[in-house]
Amino acid sequence: MKIGLYFGSFNPIHIGHLIIANHLAENSDLDQIWFVVTPHNPFKKKSSLLDNYQRLEMIHLATEDYDKLKPSDIEFNLPQPNYTVNTLAYLQEKHPNYEFALIMGEDNLKSLHKWKNYDVILENHHIYVYPRISNKTTPAHFINHNKIHTIDAPIIQISSTHIRNSIKATKNIKPLLSPKVWQYVDEMNFYK
Repeated sequence: MKIGLYFGSFNPIHIGHLIIANHLAENSDLDQIWFVVTPHNPFKKKSSLLDNYQRLEMIHLATEDYDKLKPSDIEFNLPQPNYTVNTLAYLQEKHPNYEFALIMGEDNLKSLHKWKNYDVILENHHIYVYPRISNKTTPAHFINHNKIHTIDAPIIQISSTHIRNSIKATKNIKPLLSPKVWQYVDEMNFYK
């Protein structure tokens, strides 16, 4: 089985995440997409993050109607701050019969050379890249790389930051979240 790992803080998960994941599940050789909730990204401030389990719960709510989309708390019990290369090694050891690939936005590909042991990741795993509007240029050695696959997915201009700021400003962002996630966010008074 080939699993696409979609890492993120998902703070909150929104319809853009679901559109991209479902597009990959339906239009690539990936059998499942796992939303890997990142407890603490070394490049992000921790202060604005909801609790790990609250973000995981939102992913459960958002994906329960999709057979190929799954929540994952795999990084919750790994040493922090965690690095993708360590998570991949742990998953490969735990699931030796699965093949794991990464899913990332084009903007992340442009900074991949800064990731810990990025060359080990590229040696052992395929990367599926979805388009994002960005003014950074992709490093030349990643263009036409045999392990990097650009996906013709829709460009989604929705951000979790925009959603959090809009909720704080009491704007209606209901269409940007799946109904169950919106209900959970609203009931829990998140981001207000």
